[in-house]
Amino acid sequence: MTIELHTWNTPNGRKISVALEEMGLPYKVVPVNITKGEQLKPDFLAISPNNKIPAIVDPDGPDGKPVSVFESGAILLYLGEKTGKFLPKSLGERIPVWEWLMWQMGGFGPMPGQVHHFIALEDEAKRAYGLQRHSDETRRLYGVLDRRLATHEFVAGELSVADFAILGWAWRHERHKVSFDDFANVGRWYNQLMARPAVKRGFDVKLD
Repeated sequence: MTIELHTWNTPNGRKISVALEEMGLPYKVVPVNITKGEQLKPDFLAISPNNKIPAIVDPDGPDGKPVSVFESGAILLYLGEKTGKFLPKSLGERIPVWEWLMWQMGGFGPMPGQVHHFIALEDEAKRAYGLQRHSDETRRLYGVLDRRLATHEFVAGELSVADFAILGWAWRHERHKVSFDDFANVGRWYNQLMARPAVKRGFDVKLD
């Protein structure tokens, strides 16, 4: 049963391609060209009502029935539950996975995403305030992550879906104007993950 990954070449899309590779699940990419508004087409809205990529369609969902899942965090949790991989069994061990996954979804994604927006503006008057504000917050978040990784190999203890979620955005650190020279623990974690064969495949697969 091959999962359909409806996505584009973005940090949120890469979270899922990495997870699918790490979990050893068969999948095929269905490109959704967000530069041409394909995320607004009725067929895509039927599986992702918020018109955002990524979304998946799993023909072998709960009780063997097809299911679609939207929102990258929800997809990661679903895949972790489906496979029993990268999502601990016990409640106590799940808590930090949930915490760091929500940290990424609520902060380390929206904030650097705003950096991506403002850094591309040509009008300096519109660009300066927004870029400074969101760049400062993005660096603060890198600092939070760096302090966590000073005492943990991975963010939630064992390698988990939370790491895959964060990695998708750390992948764009150069675009955020962030150097790992300033966040050595993040750099160690990042290089360790990017050296994993399945992670490499997740980043090499063509999403656009």
